[in-house]
Amino acid sequence: MREAAEDKYTKDGTTDLRGNPAVKKDTGNWRACPYILANECCERLAYYGMSTNLVNYMKERLNQGNTTASNNVTNWSGTCYIMPLLGAFLADAYLGRYWTIASFMMVYISGLTLLTMTASVKGLKPSCDHDVCDPTNSQTAVVFVALYLIALGTGGIKPCVSSFGADQFDESDESEKKRKSSFFNWFYFSINIGALVASSVLVWIQDNVGWGWGFGIPAVVMAIAVASFFVGTALYRHQKPGGSPLTRIAQVVVASFRKSGVKVPADKSLLYEISEKESVIQGSRKLEHTEKFKFLDKAAVATQDDKMKDPVDPWRLCTVTQVEELKSVVRILPIWASGIIFSTVYSQMSTMFVLQGDTLDPHMGPHFKIPPASLSIFDTISVIVWVPIYDRIIVPVARKLTGHDRGFTQLTRMGIGLVISIFSMLAAGILEVVRLRIIARNNLYDYDGSLPMSIFWQVPQYFIIGAAEVFTFIGQLEFFYDQAPDAMRSLLSALSLTTVALGNYLSTLLVTIVTHVTTKNGKLGWIPDNLNRGHLDYFFWLLAGLSLLNFVVYLWIAKWYTYKKTADTDFESQ
Repeated sequence: MREAAEDKYTKDGTTDLRGNPAVKKDTGNWRACPYILANECCERLAYYGMSTNLVNYMKERLNQGNTTASNNVTNWSGTCYIMPLLGAFLADAYLGRYWTIASFMMVYISGLTLLTMTASVKGLKPSCDHDVCDPTNSQTAVVFVALYLIALGTGGIKPCVSSFGADQFDESDESEKKRKSSFFNWFYFSINIGALVASSVLVWIQDNVGWGWGFGIPAVVMAIAVASFFVGTALYRHQKPGGSPLTRIAQVVVASFRKSGVKVPADKSLLYEISEKESVIQGSRKLEHTEKFKFLDKAAVATQDDKMKDPVDPWRLCTVTQVEELKSVVRILPIWASGIIFSTVYSQMSTMFVLQGDTLDPHMGPHFKIPPASLSIFDTISVIVWVPIYDRIIVPVARKLTGHDRGFTQLTRMGIGLVISIFSMLAAGILEVVRLRIIARNNLYDYDGSLPMSIFWQVPQYFIIGAAEVFTFIGQLEFFYDQAPDAMRSLLSALSLTTVALGNYLSTLLVTIVTHVTTKNGKLGWIPDNLNRGHLDYFFWLLAGLSLLNFVVYLWIAKWYTYKKTADTDFESQ
């Protein structure tokens, strides 16, 4: 009877909304996920529907130049990927993921509503004469208030939704654990469905119907996202917030240095840990001791002075679980850093791929021309195609070959994506070599029009990046959730998102360095304004080389990495 009662509840510390242990048959699992996936799909549709064409809105309605509009968009976009650190901290420390998502969605929808009003309400909408607009300073300011409200809202939603969805699967239940791995695939799939609709339908509406409708539809879609999320409330499982993770990290560091002269016992069972089944960190399971970073173990050595104090001073004595929490973060950081080069490659879709496409023939039939930036839709299509293939075909086959319940370990999956990304740069470089040969053969160096080469030759490089995303980006989602300490999952998910921002910054740095080095002595350089006289292929070879080097370093990091081991589970490769 006791075993039956225990099987009634989840064993990973999740609760219902009232804080009671979560009943397995009534909560979580795939029954709760449709509401979360629908929420993510609608939120991403709203985000991309508003952001994809934002630079043109700033140029047309705010009367900004190319450089100013571009910088304003990239600054805002960077903020959208930095703000998740704030939202994740609040979720892990105080609010929990559910209430963080719920609260920040309201901020998000208020920003979208205000942005819609700036494009449709008289007084907030700039006055225009023959497509030349003259916005007042106040009107411009309101647009930026709306945009940064959206950035703040994104900060609370983006780092929490994937983790909250994964919370619906009990890690101690093997069948649910397998489903959780599948959840991350379909989570990323839902993101790209939203992006596909946004980059095609909504961009067309903005260009051909009007900005009021173009921003209004994302606002309505976001309202649907909010409704979808709240409809599933009774089904959700929740991880309790564990207090400030930054404070706990600081306590381990301070305690370690205070005891720098203390010897760590050979018998690690003598290190300090509370006797209760639950960890001292609320919402977190106990972690078993690992051998790496032994200096930090000093924080868990109980001296005579520590034993005489009641209660224990956490700035002098920490539990093994608290020490291992910091070790987990330190172990993850090199894996996190290896994602920056991948994000740099990914960022080329919105920069160098577009510049390359600007020189090619955009015609699709006699009358229709496809904008070079719209080719990113093939990246989205690639993800939509590859996710079901990976989940339904590759994983079952890999399970038979490797014997691993996920098909590949998380580190293997990410490594495969890093390799695939190299081929996207090679494809782009080869296309550029062919393009330059056509220019040389026909003496088109100063030709200002489209070359006699279809823009659709770019499709392979976009499609390859999409395949790489399915392995690396989804692998990162799963890895950072699984390997993060229970009470720091949102924060480390947010940290993984910062690789996108850093990848963009690294791309900017590389372009700056390449331009500086290759334009010495009056040379045009690799990336001149007239690409017909440049060598963009050299830049793609550079990125391919850096990606290969990054993969070699990644292999060393992956071999060194030790997977997290909770006290209630046996060690196994993840």
